[in-house]
Amino acid sequence: MSQPPDLEPIAADSSSIELTARLKELAQLFLKLGAIGFGGPQAHIAMIHEEAVERRGWFTEEQFLEGVAICEMLPGPASTQAGIYTGYLRAGQLGALVSGLCFIAPAFLIVLVLSWAYFKFQGVPQIEHLFLGISPVVIAIIFGFCYRLSKKAIKDWQGIAIALTVLLLSLIFRVNILLLFLLAGLAGLVIYPPAAPPPAGPSPRASAWLAPLLPITQSLPNLLATVTADPLAVASFWGLDRIQTYVLPLTTFFLQTGAFIFGGGLVIIPLLETAVVDDFGWMTRSQFIDGVALGELTPGPVVITAAFVGYKVAGALGALVATVAIFTPSFLFIMFASPFLLKLRQNPWAKSFLKGVLPAVLGAIAAAAIPLAAAALVQDTVPRTVFAITVGIVALVALVHFRRPTWQLVPIGAIAGLVAGAVT
Repeated sequence: MSQPPDLEPIAADSSSIELTARLKELAQLFLKLGAIGFGGPQAHIAMIHEEAVERRGWFTEEQFLEGVAICEMLPGPASTQAGIYTGYLRAGQLGALVSGLCFIAPAFLIVLVLSWAYFKFQGVPQIEHLFLGISPVVIAIIFGFCYRLSKKAIKDWQGIAIALTVLLLSLIFRVNILLLFLLAGLAGLVIYPPAAPPPAGPSPRASAWLAPLLPITQSLPNLLATVTADPLAVASFWGLDRIQTYVLPLTTFFLQTGAFIFGGGLVIIPLLETAVVDDFGWMTRSQFIDGVALGELTPGPVVITAAFVGYKVAGALGALVATVAIFTPSFLFIMFASPFLLKLRQNPWAKSFLKGVLPAVLGAIAAAAIPLAAAALVQDTVPRTVFAITVGIVALVALVHFRRPTWQLVPIGAIAGLVAGAVT
């Protein structure tokens, strides 16, 4: 009978040659996965499973699934965290850093180039035609995600009530999304109390480690109150003229966003849309939809849309700041809190808190999707509006009924937009 794989991080006194070899292997693997990782987070996790469990035998099936469960429980992009976790178990803190950075780097570079091209050629008719077909597909992706999430998040009338409350408070009264998530989690502690008493030990309640973030959610609008409400003009490529002004707002906003992306990468949509369009005026709603589309076009996590926002605000340096900030919580959670998280996953209070957050996520995404859908589907002429609505419906049916991957639908939408734009 074969021995189980060594799952412990490499010891500090182990051979530096062995550590270097492991780091090199991790870098090569995750650079490859970052470059070919189309299809969304579940596809990314499946790829990591194939490479780490089936081909290389680094982990047992049970250990891999346990790691995935931890990452799914955490805020942040689960597939990126699964890569960081893989590196952590394989080569300790350095392994986590190498695997995570190599997984993110290809998508960041691609989005940086696409952002430059988008803003440089934004007025070219062909670019407008491309996004005539892409934007409705993005709306379909968001509503398809809402449909799938509803089957997981809505189990009873209390969940429906939480989702609808968050939808109304976010859409009509523009209440801070992160504050709504926190309040929904606290409601979960009341509505879904654990059946058994919490285990002994420090930090028994999920709210204890999330509550310190509340002052951040309240102070961020004040921090950025001096930012103009008019949409920003595009920064220079490097953004040297703006980075000094916007480095703190970008860092603060994307750090808190990265710490609250419960439920998958598309949860970034309500957080970003409310802030960058309505609150800070960094870009128009149409530009934001196009940025999400570019994130869907690239391999790797859709959270990389943050780089598009950062580029608009402060060029390449702004894109780098936004990307580093939004992924930093994921690295911190995995690299420095894994032992605690293994225990927290079993904590009944944490489960109750997250049970309240999940329907709130659904309500927040739906609230963000409604104005985005209006901007994407209502065009300047009736034929273009009919075309956009048709593309959106067809894409939604393909996603929900035929389960087609998003990376196939976005290019098809682009081609259809080019054709329709030329004749309408």
